[in-house]
Amino acid sequence: MTLLHITSDSDPRDIRLHTTDRVRIAAELATRGILFDRWDVRPISADAGTETVVNLYDDQIEDLNSDGRYQHIDLVRVHPDDSNPRWPEQARTAREKFLSEHSHAEDEVRYFAAGRGCFYLHLDPEVVAVVGEAGDLISVPAGTRHWFDMGARPDFAAIRFFEQADGWVGDFTGSPIAESFPTLDELIA
Repeated sequence: MTLLHITSDSDPRDIRLHTTDRVRIAAELATRGILFDRWDVRPISADAGTETVVNLYDDQIEDLNSDGRYQHIDLVRVHPDDSNPRWPEQARTAREKFLSEHSHAEDEVRYFAAGRGCFYLHLDPEVVAVVGEAGDLISVPAGTRHWFDMGARPDFAAIRFFEQADGWVGDFTGSPIAESFPTLDELIA
């Protein structure tokens, strides 16, 4: 379920908007300078590699990157592996890495090819939580303070777009703000 949940940045109980209406989500995000789009989902097998998945979206990627801005396009995939006894710890470690507020020197552009995740955008005086699911594209502008939650049992595949090879270098703020807000699992419960 695609979801937009907007609250005060000082009080997560002060809910200003909570909607699953994709048209409203796109409009609300656009007023805040956030690109949100929807692409048709293409089925991907569990063992499909980066090139296979990216190639499924050649036309959409070509449109998005018509100016050649994105020099590096890849796939990040996190999928539960119950046969691996270290999986729970690996998932927890991966999740915790992104749960701290940070920003980037370039836009953070993600297309969810499968699964879901939640971007929390700290846009004074509010926090805008966007739960993206398969088919959703979001572009978080450079310099936007945010954090990302992949849930307690991460399961998603996202195509990532970078201008530079080191595009995902986070500038962490050190703020504990993320600890006060509902997790992805709490938002979709």
